[in-house]
Amino acid sequence: MPRRTLLDVVRWQLQRVPARDRRPRAPIPRVENDGASLARIAERAELTWIGHCSFALHEGERVALLDPHFGPRALVPKRWSPAGIPIASVPDTAVALLSHNHYDHLDRWTLARLPKAIDWLVPLGLGGYVRAFGFRSVREADWWDEIEVRGWRYTFLPAQHWSRRLSQPENTTLWGAWLVDTGRARLLFGGDSGWFDGYAELGRRLAPLDAALLPIGAYEPRWFMQPMHLNPEEALAAFRALGARRLVPMHWGTFDLADDAVDEPPRVLRELLARPEHAELSDGVAWLAVGERRALGDPTAFRK
Repeated sequence: MPRRTLLDVVRWQLQRVPARDRRPRAPIPRVENDGASLARIAERAELTWIGHCSFALHEGERVALLDPHFGPRALVPKRWSPAGIPIASVPDTAVALLSHNHYDHLDRWTLARLPKAIDWLVPLGLGGYVRAFGFRSVREADWWDEIEVRGWRYTFLPAQHWSRRLSQPENTTLWGAWLVDTGRARLLFGGDSGWFDGYAELGRRLAPLDAALLPIGAYEPRWFMQPMHLNPEEALAAFRALGARRLVPMHWGTFDLADDAVDEPPRVLRELLARPEHAELSDGVAWLAVGERRALGDPTAFRK
């Protein structure tokens, strides 16, 4: 991936779209959810959008958290929409997956408050950081590593992105995506990524996929963001390449991270789906509101 320099960052900041033009036009869609369903047995795989790139996947007695972020900020940017479920509803038997160390994915506020008994699966280099918050079960993964936890299989996968925190120099920790295989459902959690030819390889190696959770936001300006963040059209191309049954758009509606407005990505995606060349994909796109819970195995659950 082309490296962005400090001069690139300064150029972008000097040219940024004004904050007033990045505000959402209307409240971010939201469904009230107290999280109580996570304590019950789910007869089939259910997906709940916590917001941004955070989800809860629930099947049977098992719960997997994907990039759990319940905090009020991503270092500086504040949340536009509260987390979809209370952090107190997370069971201490959950497994938490981490895609990379950026502040909108790895959150100290959340780490300090999640149950310490949960299992963490993290990219190479991030085990010590997570353990420092008192978690006892933390395993690191390289690309294509497979880890089984309580009957579910997790595979860490390549993505085109990068890593850095104030305390962690650039690219000293790994980043990536995750395949979650419950035995009855197979879900690709895309983390953050720009477009790369690896999506076709992932589609061949991972088929069949019930759902692909792919980022669609924080893509402007393209000269700066293209290598690291999919735009809506590239997300559709990745959806095609992966061959998944459903696309669940994420990475929008929560944090103001780029020059596209917080609620712009779904508007653009809907416009693309109205074009003849993309029309066949329309029924496969799962529009979740923050806090919304739907069954992956129900062929009508994602139609709106």
